[in-house]
Amino acid sequence: MRANVGDRLIVEGAHVGEGRREGVITEVRHDDHTPPYTVRWEDGHEGLVVPGPDARILPGAAR
Repeated sequence: MRANVGDRLIVEGAHVGEGRREGVITEVRHDDHTPPYTVRWEDGHEGLVVPGPDARILPGAAR
């Protein structure tokens, strides 16, 4: 998985009743654009994320 700042990270709920989480990648820590990423989630929280198999990256609007 590779991403750029501004790309969207979508994480599907892993269990019944868990909703989808969406956020914007605000920091890419490696030159090869691999995880971990800093993500600002829709609720305003930010965190360091290593996406799992239930995640996908959508290109940001600027690209």
